[in-house]
Amino acid sequence: MHRVGEHPVPVGPLAVRWIAYELEEPRAGVATRARLRLENAGTACWRSRGRDGVQLSYHWLDPLGNPIVWDGARSAFLRPVAPGEEVELEIAVEAPRPPGEYRLAFDLVEEHRFWFQEVGSWPLELPVAVRPRISERRLAVVVHGGPDDETSAALAAQEEPVVDREAEAVAHLVAGSIPAPDWSRRLLDAHEEGYLAVGGSIAASSRADRRRLAPWAPGGGRNPRFAHPLLLPSLLDGLEPEEHEGLPAYRGADALFEGRAIVRLRSRSGRPSG
Repeated sequence: MHRVGEHPVPVGPLAVRWIAYELEEPRAGVATRARLRLENAGTACWRSRGRDGVQLSYHWLDPLGNPIVWDGARSAFLRPVAPGEEVELEIAVEAPRPPGEYRLAFDLVEEHRFWFQEVGSWPLELPVAVRPRISERRLAVVVHGGPDDETSAALAAQEEPVVDREAEAVAHLVAGSIPAPDWSRRLLDAHEEGYLAVGGSIAASSRADRRRLAPWAPGGGRNPRFAHPLLLPSLLDGLEPEEHEGLPAYRGADALFEGRAIVRLRSRSGRPSG
């Protein structure tokens, strides 16, 4: 563990002395682990009561100290921590999006009441470089419904060539879909930014298909709270798609809907033509 240097410790009931820490390499949008050793330097005992009472938590700040993510995950103490006692605690830390330079500030919170910093204690604030979620820009493609000349030609014309193996992400199309030339780049950009699943908006050829697929039409996008399953998704970590509207789809919170039509469907009814 990395030792923490000397820092101000106030006199009073609620005070923390940070002793050491260990932090796994953070990647955008991914939960990692941190381990901290700290001392109760105040005069009041720390007690956790399930999800209430005193908890260890964190904030993500930008390099100027402005909050990016204020309420981090909580980690409770397994037993009361008496004044003068040292304790070691592990906490799950979810890195923010997008990757970049941040400050990670650990603090204790009396749940529903106050953060210790608000009553004079000092947080442990660390400069942290959050890395992209994917380590390499390698996208593979699975075409459902058999080979298709127009789909193959569109994939061959991508700004970033697709790969056959050792992929970081796998995108799922249907025969008859025609991805825009910047499709592969935009998917990889979003995965680097921190999203587990990325789906693009779709332009369908028939009027009936356009009505049915209206939520995925151009004009929306880049909304991580998109309520619909992502059609023709690009997925990380070995995830497999399900099916929605006859198309490969993904349902999950850790996802991004990319606006502007980046995939066009030639087949009628939006279903695989093979």
